[in-house]
Amino acid sequence: MKKLLLIIFFLQLSPSFPKTTKFDSTVTAGIKQIYNIKFSEAERTFHTIISKYPNKPQGKFFLAMIDWWRIMLDPDNKSYDHIFFQKLEKVIKQCDNILKKNPNNVDALFFKGGAIGFKGRLYAYRNSWFNAANDGRLALPIVEKAAKLDPSNVDVQLGFGIYDYYAAVIPDKYPLIKPLMIFLPPGNKQKGLKELTYVAAKGKYAKYESRYFLMTLYYNYENNPFKADKYAKMLSKEFPDNPVFERWKGRIAAKMGNYSKAAKIFKDILNKAKQNYIGYDIPNVKREASYYVGLNYRNYNQLDSAKYYFNMCAALSKKIDRKEPSGFLINSYLYLGIINDLQGNRKKALAYYNKLLDMRNYGQSHSSAKQYILKPYK
Repeated sequence: MKKLLLIIFFLQLSPSFPKTTKFDSTVTAGIKQIYNIKFSEAERTFHTIISKYPNKPQGKFFLAMIDWWRIMLDPDNKSYDHIFFQKLEKVIKQCDNILKKNPNNVDALFFKGGAIGFKGRLYAYRNSWFNAANDGRLALPIVEKAAKLDPSNVDVQLGFGIYDYYAAVIPDKYPLIKPLMIFLPPGNKQKGLKELTYVAAKGKYAKYESRYFLMTLYYNYENNPFKADKYAKMLSKEFPDNPVFERWKGRIAAKMGNYSKAAKIFKDILNKAKQNYIGYDIPNVKREASYYVGLNYRNYNQLDSAKYYFNMCAALSKKIDRKEPSGFLINSYLYLGIINDLQGNRKKALAYYNKLLDMRNYGQSHSSAKQYILKPYK
């Protein structure tokens, strides 16, 4: 039962790989191409594997993972969801054919479980909890059998770590999930962190994913940006052109109070966007980057430069925001009001403050706007 909720809490199963050195090294190279957002290269690699090893599910599985990372680059874009599900179904079908001949084929069990797990992971991303739970039900016996057949696989501990940690913290953060936890064992934060740390250090194929989870957990839940930074540095060093890892590195620097470092990282992101690096020229990416660069210029009282980047952030936010104004837009308007006050443009400053009062209150945006309407910011 313990493994059921792994799917719901973003399970990524890590399969055992053949001992063939050439095959293993080719798969490893392809995995690294995916993480470094070299999608065209990764597609060639895994198409080659499919061609040379048509009876092994690894090629099809990691070909689907390319689409998973396309989704990760821009989660709001659902255009890859359908093709991703289709590719996972092909993996499941191939694994079923293998298992008909050999029910104890560990690779087929792992990749079938992994494919179902990633279906559940995307359903969870889309808040489709019933479908995520159903995939968990389907994956449970596969996961249990695979674990029994290959109990020495370090990478499997990733799943246990994810469960133990999230089962302890997620139900309180997302009450919708609590009913799904009734018949499942409680989590253990410290145990989960220990398991994830072990995989991050010793894992063969799951170490990158484990480092990603540790980075986000220490940032989002543990309020420990220094430990989060440790894993962000590892990931961005190995995969310097992965915008997800680079953005996290910048966020963490800002949370640590090192806005100059954060601005340097986010400037690099904006430069890569101009050069059309994959995953960088995306509105959400550029909005976040422009905000932190503008904030650093504001901190150094370089007002014209700050105004340029806050205007960029605001313009991108207007295109992105759908249901309500984002914190990026609200804060940009507040800073633009302050900057115009400092530059003696009182009329423009008042226009920004009044716009803030028409938006939702974010932080202290309303009280700040009212204060600066009565008395200019100095």
